[in-house]
Amino acid sequence: MRLGRAMIYVKDLPRMAAFYTDTLGLQPIAETRMDNWVEFASGGATFSLHAVPSDIAAQIEISSPPQPRERGAIKLTFEVDDVASECRRLEALGVTILRRPWGGCEVVDPEGNIIQIGPKKVNP
Repeated sequence: MRLGRAMIYVKDLPRMAAFYTDTLGLQPIAETRMDNWVEFASGGATFSLHAVPSDIAAQIEISSPPQPRERGAIKLTFEVDDVASECRRLEALGVTILRRPWGGCEVVDPEGNIIQIGPKKVNP
């Protein structure tokens, strides 16, 4: 068994798609794009954003800046060649960075999801 896809339900799909495209540098897959769905090529498992229905989205409040969802059940990790350099780049763009006591670097997306930036792993 292997992971094929990871998905986040989002309130504001255009804003979130822009963050993951323009800020994190993921490439959207144009052929699968829908009004409520954006899929990204991420070099491994496919990553997707799915808009929640508008009646539900209207009930969701997100502060500005967003409060990090520290108690979320899921955390995605995106791998990069140089973690420190990538975290500095994102911080310079105004992205909230969470520095962890164990040396980890995590970023907060526009809806408060915490995304870990980790080193690329060598597959055996």
